[in-house]
Amino acid sequence: MKLPLKEVKDLYYKKGLSASKVGKKLGFSVWQVIKFMKKNNLPRRNQAETHHIAFLASPSSFKFKTNLTNKEKELKTAGLMLYWGEGAKTTNRTVDLTNSDPLMIELFLKMLREIYGIKEEKLKVLVYAYANQNIKKLIGYWAKITEISQKQFNKPYIRQDFLEKKKKKMPYGLIHIRYHDKKLVTLIKSDIEKLINKFILPR
Repeated sequence: MKLPLKEVKDLYYKKGLSASKVGKKLGFSVWQVIKFMKKNNLPRRNQAETHHIAFLASPSSFKFKTNLTNKEKELKTAGLMLYWGEGAKTTNRTVDLTNSDPLMIELFLKMLREIYGIKEEKLKVLVYAYANQNIKKLIGYWAKITEISQKQFNKPYIRQDFLEKKKKKMPYGLIHIRYHDKKLVTLIKSDIEKLINKFILPR
């Protein structure tokens, strides 16, 4: 029994299946598929391409809303601009927004929940505070503001080198709102870029 060239090409290139999955689909071993591809000069994907296809095929932890009302479009724009200014710039795996303003935190969470359809249980919070502040009260305050269970709060970061004059600037400390999902990070960054290009022509 011979491997069908057309089906191998279709499964491997068009559908993005691995050589192993192509073999299982057609009733052959992975080594038979690899040997067949080599014999027919069918180039195999490199590691980066394989990882990218696996990433695209992996399930998302969120359900993005596409048909938005005018009010939802405004919410999305406001949330994206907030993340552009206050969000983490170095991570590609975790959505991470840091702020001490409860209204900004509420707005960003509203966007994540209503526009990007995130899973509540994946949200994490890190409280950043000074040692002279009541950490338990701060966590309670932010749990109420964010409507996130205290069980989803990470161990707080407490600075010991505090100054009394700084206490008024951050009466509730500040927090990180985190959501670990590479696909969501990629989508949010793409949406920010589209929004910027809408108003500012690419140079």
